[in-house]
Amino acid sequence: MKKIRVLFVCMGNICRSPTAEGVFAKLLKERDLERHFLIDSAGTHAYHVGEAPDLRAQRAARGRGVELAHLRGRKVVMGDFEDFDFLLAMDDDNYSILLNACPEQYKDKIRYFLEYAPHLGTREVPDPYYGGDYGFERVLDMVEDASEGFLKSLREAGHL
Repeated sequence: MKKIRVLFVCMGNICRSPTAEGVFAKLLKERDLERHFLIDSAGTHAYHVGEAPDLRAQRAARGRGVELAHLRGRKVVMGDFEDFDFLLAMDDDNYSILLNACPEQYKDKIRYFLEYAPHLGTREVPDPYYGGDYGFERVLDMVEDASEGFLKSLREAGHL
């Protein structure tokens, strides 16, 4: 069975996208679905390539049983558009950057992550980098909801 390949994308790949990767990985492990997926995260900018996620993101995630310390920032590369089935953007800016860089035949793979949590009433996961701890908790709440919704949509579409 072919693995479902998912790339979570934000700007610097040290807050939102690694948090989404960690939360989704935990959900897959809890549901014994890890073997069906290959997941990763990346940034549209190369600000933090090789760095671990923001310590505040790590601390907030650890409080919910999600470990992020092993992840390292990387930038989206052209091969990602072909290699991944879903490129899930955290906000309008990163969605636009992905869409503009993407070869035409792969544009349908780019989605807002929060499309899978419509009850939240927004399509953007706010960047918590310049805020306080509350922002990181809010990001966790949002990506937990979107992770559940994304998994549900995959089941409903017959991918699982």
